Amino acid sequence: MFENAVVWITGASSGIGEEAAKQLNAAGAKVILSARNFEALQAVQKNLKYPEQSVIICVDLENTSTIPSIAKQIIDKYGRIDILINNGGLSQRGEAADTPIEVDRRIMEINYFGNIAMTKAVLPYMRAQKSGHIVVTSSIAGKFGFFLRSAYSASKHALQGFYESLLLEEEKNNIHVTLVYPGKINTDISKSALTSEGKAHGVMDHNQETGMPVDECVRRMLKAVKKNRKSILIGNKEIWAVHIKRFWPALFWKIIRKQKAV
Repeated sequence: MFENAVVWITGASSGIGEEAAKQLNAAGAKVILSARNFEALQAVQKNLKYPEQSVIICVDLENTSTIPSIAKQIIDKYGRIDILINNGGLSQRGEAADTPIEVDRRIMEINYFGNIAMTKAVLPYMRAQKSGHIVVTSSIAGKFGFFLRSAYSASKHALQGFYESLLLEEEKNNIHVTLVYPGKINTDISKSALTSEGKAHGVMDHNQETGMPVDECVRRMLKAVKKNRKSILIGNKEIWAVHIKRFWPALFWKIIRKQKAV
């Protein structure tokens, strides 16, 4: 499925995005690496198995006005976009009462509006080619709220509503959607998370430090894409919280309030 596929990845400078770029490139895909940090993307590109089968195009998800022209650049170069991996985003570490609305807006702008702007930019091309697959990195926090994550969780809940609607609408055009809900994964996401002051948290949280290795997470994600799954939970025992909330909500609330926030 991935050999010679044109795959555009946001948040490719680290974590799940970086690992997805490595695994897809090794599988023969042509990968477009996108994030804000050009130097970090260069470092990722140098570590690819086939770096010549990749390009770097910086994208700022807060500046959605530039995204359609970037999508056209990719089409002009490759003629198609087979897979979009909407992975770029920003986490949070701050209580709702202490977080000014400006921080909430920034998280929503990046995680939701920037995300769907990417999708809206590639949809016309996927419709024209009558195929495409959109992969969305959500979070287990997109299934339930959690301490210090109010805006982050809200943005991920919003993505579920948008993409579950989209997959129904675009099924007739042979465009597929896979929503990925990672739990605790060993990435640096907590370091860049915004505090209530709007600054980087700067700490590798215990939940990330002890989480599933990122290469295993991405293997499961790509397997779900191959199988054309509409959604997948990825993680260790923490993902059972989703099922517990669904079937035993009273037990869920007893368990969740005892969990460590970081």
